[in-house]
Amino acid sequence: MTRIVPGPLAKLAGAGALAAFASVVVAAPAQAAADYSHADTNFAGTQIEAHEGIHGSPLTSRADVADQTLGHDVSGHQGPVDWGAATGGGAKFTYVKATEGTGFVNPQYAQQYDGAHAAGLIRGAYHFARPDVSSGAAQADYFIANGGGWRGDGTTLPGALDIEYNPYGDPCYGKNPADMTAWIADFTRTYLAKAHRSALIYTSTTWWKTCTGNANGFGNTNPLWLARYGPEVGELPAGWDKQSIWQFARGGGLPGDQNYYNGPIGRVQALAKGQAAQAA
Repeated sequence: MTRIVPGPLAKLAGAGALAAFASVVVAAPAQAAADYSHADTNFAGTQIEAHEGIHGSPLTSRADVADQTLGHDVSGHQGPVDWGAATGGGAKFTYVKATEGTGFVNPQYAQQYDGAHAAGLIRGAYHFARPDVSSGAAQADYFIANGGGWRGDGTTLPGALDIEYNPYGDPCYGKNPADMTAWIADFTRTYLAKAHRSALIYTSTTWWKTCTGNANGFGNTNPLWLARYGPEVGELPAGWDKQSIWQFARGGGLPGDQNYYNGPIGRVQALAKGQAAQAA
């Protein structure tokens, strides 16, 4: 894009003389291309573990927590997933990374998402947020267009927004808390309008406090998927009094990250059917 700046003689002669005098053509600054150089290795929790570490000894088996439903999440980083092994290991649900920003689609998405369904798992998709590259609305649209929507078939969980530390630079993507909160609201509003379900929000309490100022306006609408690696859930972000999903370990008996849904399998099924907003 260019803009025409009148030369000094044209300015003296008035606007009508613009065509009669030479002008200077100034090129507008080019916007740097978004960096997706390691999008294939950005997945739920990579940056949280890097910034926050592990809080004591993470849980290792379903026996550690009663009345919870075991699940996991995967991305292209895992490659093709052995879904038989996942179900054999006790998995009942899974989330699969679909997209990042507005410039990356998981190349393993079809195998992972469709494979989970074929194996009998309740599954959903998640979007790795990049508030530094485009608006929340644009990213919600991109997510939905590339597998992140919802359908009321009883086996599809609503999409999730993975909002965590920036793997490419400033932890808060160069945004102040007010702007970050507005960006998240832009994404979640758009997702609700287009997919007809409220997206889950995946985050950590520390990131949420740091980058949103501990915003409290999402707990009544968006189920919480909390990342904290240790034996306890710990403090929740403002606005939520419970988590729906707890990502408790980065590795374990299931492919990818290990998770518990906060309740029995019936609650997972209710969320998939659109009958539950959060864990009860």
